Amino acid sequence: IRTVTYFFIFLNLSLAVFEEPAVYPLPFLVTSLVEVLCLLVFFGRLTHFAKVTLHNVFWKDTKNICIMVAILLSLTDLAIYGVLRIYNVSSIRWSRIVRPIFLINFAESRQIRRAFRSIRNTLPEITYVFLLFMFSLLMFSLMALKLFGERNLQTAEGLPYFKNYLEIVFDLYVLVTTANSPDVMMPAFDFSSWYALFFIAFVIVNTYIFMSLFLAVVYNNYKKHLKV
Repeated sequence: IRTVTYFFIFLNLSLAVFEEPAVYPLPFLVTSLVEVLCLLVFFGRLTHFAKVTLHNVFWKDTKNICIMVAILLSLTDLAIYGVLRIYNVSSIRWSRIVRPIFLINFAESRQIRRAFRSIRNTLPEITYVFLLFMFSLLMFSLMALKLFGERNLQTAEGLPYFKNYLEIVFDLYVLVTTANSPDVMMPAFDFSSWYALFFIAFVIVNTYIFMSLFLAVVYNNYKKHLKV
């Protein structure tokens, strides 16, 4: 039963690859029939679980309520989407976001729920480190705006360089991952090689210090909650 349940959970989650907008699009009739089949299996598994569980215990278990609500929402969304599709009205399958509920809330997913609970309990404790990181990012972005915004510099594509504060925040956020390095600093570096010190300081503070600190806090708190 566990293998069958996991197979249909995987199949249900995989539908996102084939539904519009899709990587490998399949006809709506095919994906809808597969989804209905998965939901029927989930309902059958829930019914089987209800028969071997005390009535009061079953209805007091939040996991069972979540699964039933997810099934109803999925079927409602599927019906509405199908009707709108018949009348050529564009819409979005909003029920996709509830599909991971099946992975977490079945009785067989005890370890997954434990990991999910640990992540949930860890999030409030890493908020302070994240806020410090965001404060550092915003301050560096403000300094970049003051340093380069009035120099009338341009990127290699001929676009204004570091003129918009929100765009600066995004570019420096990407620089934390070094994905746009060294391209993001080349217009400033071409203007004056001394400006490279700004980007070196940014990478040292945010990439090496804050990311290491962030990883350490996440790991320690997650490990602490995992032992509970």
